[in-house]
Amino acid sequence: MHYESPIRDPWIVGKTDYTTISNEICGPAEAEPTKWWYMGFTLSVLVLLYGAGVLTYYFFTGVGTWGLNKTIGWAWDITNFVWWIGIGHAGTLISAILLIFRQEWRNSINRSAEAMTIFAVFCAGVFPVLHMGRVWDGFWVLPLPNDLGPLWPNFNSALLWDVFAISTYLTVSVVFWYTGIIPDLATLRDRSTKKLRKFTLNFFSFGWNGSVRHWNRFELVSLILAGISTPLVLSVHTIVSFDFATSVIPGWHTTIFPPYFVAGAIFSGFAMVLSLMIIARKVMGLEKYITIGHIEAMAKIITLTGSMVGIAYGTEFFIAWYSGDPFEQFAFINRAFGPYAWAYWIMISCNVISPQLFWFRKLRRDPTFVWILAVFVNIGMWFERFVIIVISLHRDFLPSSWAMYHPTWVEISIYLMTFGLFMSCFLLFAKYLPVVAIAEVKAILKSTRGGKPEEAMIGRGKQDYDPELAYRLVMAAKANGKGQGHAVAEHDSNPGDENYINPIAQGGGENE
Repeated sequence: MHYESPIRDPWIVGKTDYTTISNEICGPAEAEPTKWWYMGFTLSVLVLLYGAGVLTYYFFTGVGTWGLNKTIGWAWDITNFVWWIGIGHAGTLISAILLIFRQEWRNSINRSAEAMTIFAVFCAGVFPVLHMGRVWDGFWVLPLPNDLGPLWPNFNSALLWDVFAISTYLTVSVVFWYTGIIPDLATLRDRSTKKLRKFTLNFFSFGWNGSVRHWNRFELVSLILAGISTPLVLSVHTIVSFDFATSVIPGWHTTIFPPYFVAGAIFSGFAMVLSLMIIARKVMGLEKYITIGHIEAMAKIITLTGSMVGIAYGTEFFIAWYSGDPFEQFAFINRAFGPYAWAYWIMISCNVISPQLFWFRKLRRDPTFVWILAVFVNIGMWFERFVIIVISLHRDFLPSSWAMYHPTWVEISIYLMTFGLFMSCFLLFAKYLPVVAIAEVKAILKSTRGGKPEEAMIGRGKQDYDPELAYRLVMAAKANGKGQGHAVAEHDSNPGDENYINPIAQGGGENE
C-alpha cells in the first residue's frame, strides 16, 4: 500500500467502495439495452449493410469504380488503411507500455482502448484486400506451396511485411484484451442469476476463482504480453511507413517516416480514445472512474505527440531544402501551395496548431472542448495520410503524367461502411462487457484515494479535484495534529464501515 501526494488527481472520484464499483461498472452490461443504444446500433448496422451492398457492386464491377488513374494508383483506400491502423495504436500503448511503467491512470481506460484497437484493425484490413482488385486471389500473397508456376511472395516488399506485422499485432492485441477481461467475466458470472448466462460466463472466464495462484498467473501473463506488445507498438507503424519510405518517390523516400508515423499513430489513437470515452463516461454514468484527470492525462499525450508530428513536418521541409534535390523541393512546395494546398493547411491547422491549446489547464480539463479538439485531430490525421499519398503522387517526374484525384461514391461508401463496422462492434462491446476494468480499478482504490481530502473534490457530482485546496486542507490538518489522511472518506479505508468490503473476500487474493 502506498499513498500519493494530495496535489495529484485521484483516479477515482466521488463516494464509492468495492461493492459500488462492481454495481456501477457491471450495471450497463446487466441492464436491458436503452432506446439510445438501440438507435445507435441500428444506425451503425444500416451503414454497415449499405456498405456491404456497395461492396457487392464493387466485386461485380471492378476496381475501375474507384477514382484511381495511371498516375495515382494509391489514394482513398490506402489513406483509410493507414488511418485506421494508426487509430489502433493507442490501445496497445495504454495496455502495454503504461503497464510496464506502472501508470495507474491506465486502469480505467485500457479495456475500451484495447477493444478499440481490435475493431480498428478489422476496419484497416478491409482496404488492402479490396485494393487487390481480384480479392479471390488474395491468398497468393501468402507463403504457401503452390502449383501455379513460379508464383512466390516477394519477401523484399514492405507490402508483404505489412501482412505479417498487422496479423501479429491483431493476434497479440486480442490475446492481451481477452486476458485482461477474464477476472471481470468471473465477476459478471458471480452476479448472474440465469443458469445459461452463468454457465457461459464461467466457460469464457476459464473457471476463474480469484485465488492467489490465479492472480499470480494473471499478473505474470499480463507482463509477458506487455513485453511482447511493446515492440509491436513501435514496429507495426514503422513497417507501414516502409510502404512509402522504401520507394523512390519524392516526398516518400525519407528516413524520418518510421518515428514520424509512430508518433502520428499514437496521436490519432489517443484522439479516438477521447472521442469515444468522453461520450461513454457520460452516457453510461462512469464519471467516477473515467475522470477529468484521465482526460487531462490523455490531452497531455496528444500535446506531446502533436508537437512531435509538427517537428516532423518542419524537418521534412528542411531536409528537402538541404538536399538540393529539385524534385524533392518541388514535392513539398506543391504540398503547401499546389492545387491540394487546402488539404495541407487543414492538416497543419488540426495536427499542429489546435493541440497547442491544451497548454491551458482549463481547456484540457473541459470534456466538451477536449472532445471537439479530439475530433479535429482525427480529421487532421486523415488529411495527413491523404497529403502524403495523393499529393506526392499526383505530380510525378513527367509533367505529361500529372493528374488530379477525385474520390467516387463507391470509395466514400466503403469508408463509411468501416465506420458502421467499427461502431457496431464497439456498441456490442459496451453493452455486453464491462467498459472499465473492474479488478484493476479496485486494485488502485485505496492508493489513489489515500491522503486525498474529500472536501477537495468539487464540481457536479464531485467529479473534479482541486489540488490547491487539497494541499491547504492537508497542511491545515498537519498543523492541527490530525495527520495527512484525516479527510479521506472513511468508506474507502475503515474496516468498521458497513460498506467496507475486504478485497481478499472479493476474490482479489492476498496480493491486492
